[in-house]
Amino acid sequence: MVEILREGPAPTSPLAFEERVRMRDGARLAADVYLPSGTHGEREPGDTVLIRLPYDKSGAYTFIPLVAEYLMARGYRVVAQDVRGKFRSEGAALLFVNEVDDGYDTIDWITHQAWSNGRVAMWGDSYYGYTQWAAAASQHPALKAIAPRVTGTRLGEPVAVRPGERVRPIEWAITYLYPLTWFHSQDAYHWELDSERRPFSAQAEEAMAQLGSRSMSYDQWYPRAVHLPRFPSASPFDARPVPTLHTVGWWDNCAPLAWADVAEIQRRPAWALQHFLRIEPMDHESYYLDDPDADRVEERTEEQLRAQLPRMLDPALEFFEVFVREQGSGADIPRVSWNLAGTAGMRTADSWPPMGGETCDLFAGADGSLSARRPDDAQTVEWVHDPAAPVPSSAENAFAFLLERPDESALSARADVLAFETTPMAADVDLVGPVTAAARVAADGPVADVFIRLLDVAPDGTALRIARGQVQVLRAEEGAAVEVDLGQVGYRLREGHRLRVHVTGSDSPEYLVQPGTGEEPWGAVELRAHRQRLVVGGADGLRIAVSVTAGAGEVIAR
Repeated sequence: MVEILREGPAPTSPLAFEERVRMRDGARLAADVYLPSGTHGEREPGDTVLIRLPYDKSGAYTFIPLVAEYLMARGYRVVAQDVRGKFRSEGAALLFVNEVDDGYDTIDWITHQAWSNGRVAMWGDSYYGYTQWAAAASQHPALKAIAPRVTGTRLGEPVAVRPGERVRPIEWAITYLYPLTWFHSQDAYHWELDSERRPFSAQAEEAMAQLGSRSMSYDQWYPRAVHLPRFPSASPFDARPVPTLHTVGWWDNCAPLAWADVAEIQRRPAWALQHFLRIEPMDHESYYLDDPDADRVEERTEEQLRAQLPRMLDPALEFFEVFVREQGSGADIPRVSWNLAGTAGMRTADSWPPMGGETCDLFAGADGSLSARRPDDAQTVEWVHDPAAPVPSSAENAFAFLLERPDESALSARADVLAFETTPMAADVDLVGPVTAAARVAADGPVADVFIRLLDVAPDGTALRIARGQVQVLRAEEGAAVEVDLGQVGYRLREGHRLRVHVTGSDSPEYLVQPGTGEEPWGAVELRAHRQRLVVGGADGLRIAVSVTAGAGEVIAR
């Protein structure tokens, strides 16, 4: 039996009153309305911030009542809405699919209220960042600005299987678990996968049997993904551009989705003109690299939550002041605001990455070295991937990496982890921009997963992950040359520190473990260990390309 914890809706905040907003198909979505006046009498119309989320508009997890109170103090009306099928809202809980039309209809409803002046902005993280992209795709003219944080337009989408491909992304375990927990039905049903019991798909069926109903959101993706269109008309980037303050976290596990959107926007001149990027040293749950230990707690107090509201909301409020209230112009806001992790304060740039940087190539050696000199002779190093004893993920909760800020130094001692390391830095080195890896890999099994992590190793031996990437190789027996995107980085590597690279065949439980048989991992039963191989040295040897500020490459390459 699966242990399931049910979570229903919290009471409506005393600061708000609940409205039922009718959608075009008749479904009524519950919305808490927060007005600065705090009464139901005569109200002067004003600007509205809309937050559409599936995590309970009144619940403790997202503390929206505190957010609304902060926004009201700045003169905004706030509407917090449970998305379709969630908590107090009617309709079917079908994640991602209905947010374009429901976003349009909700914005339209707001514009017809006596307390609205017809100008609407949106704010929020993760799924309630995604609902902003969906609203932008709806092209409602009243939507004046959005401020999505730690999210992406392809949030939660399963890995697509394309005929004939050799290399593809690796599936997150959360992909199939999320629709069974947060999107099974109106309430949330929290439960954990047992990594010792296979197939995982059987645990999913057992959970649904206990609940007495199926999850429409799960059934659309497994065992055969339907890929219902989340943007019925077109991509948000085919719609009329909306001024966007786009916040990415250096340690956000969903950052690759955000960076994919940034790259797409850079190819769209009209959108690029309305796009403002903000990059902060945080993870998905808004824990920061420089948080004091007292604030690294899973259950934050109300005092702690209130203390973090300014850094969460003030950038958006400054943005809305220009694009919603028309106080100033876009020229007053930096195109890129970013933090160099390990230093204080925000920096500005005209583009990302900032101009004036350079690329430093580092090559792995069979002796475990990582240096600017490419070894002349190609050699093959190998390890055994055992799906029954996978390499552990960095943090217990991948969404809250900086809650733990884990030390990964011990992983270097594992026989199934290849480690390569530079000499200590002779001076501080600023890593700023993309990090990529190129390698030739092979395996005895039909499918091989390859994970690459870039770490900062301090003089005391502790190791902090600062970048990572992964790919899945099909027909791995034949071998394949792979390019691995390790994402973007903004990080100060201090004098005396070293760069270390870990290469592994698993990262569990964050990613589904490759069973070694060629079966898809969610439904796999049999586990089979196999050898994986990596070339070092020569033309096809492992190469890590790091972006650094001008001249810093000489420090790494010495």
